Amino acid sequence: MTVAKLLGTCCGIGYFRPAPGTWGSLAALPLTLALHLLGGFPLLAIVTLCAIVIGYWAAIEMTRGQEDLDPSEFVLDELAGQMLALWAISLPAWLHGLDITALWPGWVAGFLLFRLFDIWKPGPVGWADRRKGPFGVMMDDVIAGAMAAIGIVVLAGLSHGVPGL
Repeated sequence: MTVAKLLGTCCGIGYFRPAPGTWGSLAALPLTLALHLLGGFPLLAIVTLCAIVIGYWAAIEMTRGQEDLDPSEFVLDELAGQMLALWAISLPAWLHGLDITALWPGWVAGFLLFRLFDIWKPGPVGWADRRKGPFGVMMDDVIAGAMAAIGIVVLAGLSHGVPGL
């Protein structure tokens, strides 16, 4: 197995069936928790950004000369997008010294929103997905992760009351 395939499949998680993308997203949950506990939001942010860059490279390598430009076993995009979605939990927990596990509703919402946007592909997610090749492979999940993060913030605001309303 090549390094690109090892990384792109998240050490083989992409071969899990059914729904390899969901397995890739699930793998991001304990990884995000561990990164947050080890180094807070800054470590999570650095690793997420590295995963996006490495994912782009791995997507180039895994699809080189292939007809399938978005192989289902490539799940580093889901891992990176899910981690990005969870920035909306990690950042406030880190800034305010909160126990990130106490924010469990945000974890659930982040997972469900990310999977919804990744599968449904609304607006900019669909636009990125239609771009064939490594850019589309990575960016649809990055955008879905950003949208899920926004969704977490909106839901938290609704749940806890938005100041001034």
